[in-house]
Amino acid sequence: QVQVVESGGGLVQPGESLRLSCAASGFTLDDYAIAWFRQAPGKTREPVICLKGTTDITWYLEAVRGRFTISSDVAKTTVFLQMNNLKREDTGVYYCVVRTGCGGIAVRWGHGIQVNVSS
Repeated sequence: QVQVVESGGGLVQPGESLRLSCAASGFTLDDYAIAWFRQAPGKTREPVICLKGTTDITWYLEAVRGRFTISSDVAKTTVFLQMNNLKREDTGVYYCVVRTGCGGIAVRWGHGIQVNVSS
């Protein structure tokens, strides 16, 4: 069964870093892509970035380019979202999403994890 679980969220100050993890079960990045979405308070959910395999990266959100990076472990079953120089507007719930491809449809959503950037 395809499942994903997010971890690593929390409270940080502006300018600090945080790394989110998405642990996959029932598949690897050779089978599906994993994308990160986020939803800020009072706003609609938006796609951030996606990874297929280990190097096929799709950026959805220009506002995080240069600050966020995506990568996977060697087994291609855990995807990391490294978030540097965090800003208050990065606050929100971050979701790990299994997709048929970075431009494909969603197969499974994680429950989401809270990221708060505040001084």
